[in-house]
Amino acid sequence: MCGKKLDMIMAAGMAGGTNALHNEPVTPEVEPMSSRDKQSGESRLDRVVADAQRNREERERSYRERALKMYPWICGRCMREFSLENLHELTVHHRDHNHDNNPPDGSNWELLCLYCHDNEHSRYLDSTGSASPDQDVDASGTATHNPFADLRERMKDGK
Repeated sequence: MCGKKLDMIMAAGMAGGTNALHNEPVTPEVEPMSSRDKQSGESRLDRVVADAQRNREERERSYRERALKMYPWICGRCMREFSLENLHELTVHHRDHNHDNNPPDGSNWELLCLYCHDNEHSRYLDSTGSASPDQDVDASGTATHNPFADLRERMKDGK
């Protein structure tokens, strides 16, 4: 019982409050912030604000921000409408598939939802005969993966 009381007394003293033994207020010891710390805190805040403003300006100059200002927030294929809550699902598609071609008038862009954008790129890969890098196909277009390569060993082991 005495241990619990001591723990309560220590907790009261550590948290600031009253000293249970003498019923006196206890204040935690905190060193005041020096003027140098205040200045460094203010300069750090100024840097954070300046960085935020610079990042916003860079975003506005980016092709996505320009396209979102230029075009209505509607998918160019399925006509799905977007709001601020789901705007992250609206992508900028480069019509010529060249991400470095970003004319100021936006003539190479169209806004597409994630699904239509994926579909468009799949159609493009199909039309060019390109295979995605995760497929087991060599340069000549011949399959290189053999799913039955170790079948005999598996049958022997009974796996």
